[in-house]
Amino acid sequence: MLDPTLLLIVGIIILALIFDFTNGFHDSANSISTVVSTKVLSPRNAVAFAAFFNFIAAFGFGVAVASTISKIINLDHVAAPVIPFIVLSGLVGAIVWNIITWYSGLPTSSSHALIGGLMGGGLAAAGIAAIQLSTIGTIVLFMFLSPIIGLLMGLLFMTGVIRLSGGTSRAAAERDFRRLQLFSAAAYSFSHGTNDAQKTMGIITPLLFSIGYFGAGVDPNNLPVPLWVIVAAHAAIALGTFFGGWRIVKTMGYGITRLRPVHGFSAETAGAATIIGASLAGIPVSTTHIISSSIMGVGVTKGARFVKWGVARRIVAAWLLTIPLSASIGFLAFSALHLMGWA
Repeated sequence: MLDPTLLLIVGIIILALIFDFTNGFHDSANSISTVVSTKVLSPRNAVAFAAFFNFIAAFGFGVAVASTISKIINLDHVAAPVIPFIVLSGLVGAIVWNIITWYSGLPTSSSHALIGGLMGGGLAAAGIAAIQLSTIGTIVLFMFLSPIIGLLMGLLFMTGVIRLSGGTSRAAAERDFRRLQLFSAAAYSFSHGTNDAQKTMGIITPLLFSIGYFGAGVDPNNLPVPLWVIVAAHAAIALGTFFGGWRIVKTMGYGITRLRPVHGFSAETAGAATIIGASLAGIPVSTTHIISSSIMGVGVTKGARFVKWGVARRIVAAWLLTIPLSASIGFLAFSALHLMGWA
């Protein structure tokens, strides 16, 4: 007879990979909205293109972000049998919030939904001691800094492109930037995969720790990530991107500002540079925040009136609600499991 604990861990890992799939599904617009709205690629080709680069990001920039996510739960202060239920509650909080915002067409952060869900589950399980406050502090700091950095990068990059291509005819510029946008879209999809897939790796590793997968001598503050976890997480997010949702594509590609290939190239390149920098530093940022603000920064170069600030305000409001509401759902999920005698 199979061990019930092992069955529980396998079930939660499958749910984590489903979350990773919904992350790709929810965030597919981030990778392809600009390249679709500028008509450089058809929607069908764009999703296949983005999914490919999401997957090969598995072999890119290491697992520093996964290490950060695995430290949200204070493994020194939480009993091993409780860890799976905190992770399960966090996943419930993130998935429910993803579904709500996907249905509403809002490009909110799957990453922050997961972080909020884990916080809620941890607080319900063992109070504030269950959460690494220093890790949460860094994440929250960059929750506010990353959109500002993305906006400034989009603004500065677009300004530089305008100056460098000032003497080029519009027809020639359109042709050249349509080609260049293939490279910028690839870079953005790669950066999206390397940051976002690591977040799922970062919740699977504490699960493995809770059943002694790494042995008795492992440092809980420096858990290794097995190769099979890396490949599985990237495969799941790539599949999610391939089957991604079109409600958010419309908001991202058309709702914030109208884009031409030069704008799409600038926004994607600025977003990719920002996310890759964060990934190398081990900072789990919201790829949604960054590409949205990069598009806004590019739009500002045409004049503030060309940015639809009403749509932008609606997006920002959803961002601010993500962590507290997903944390509330995670808290309720753990409390329900506890009442049923499971946690």
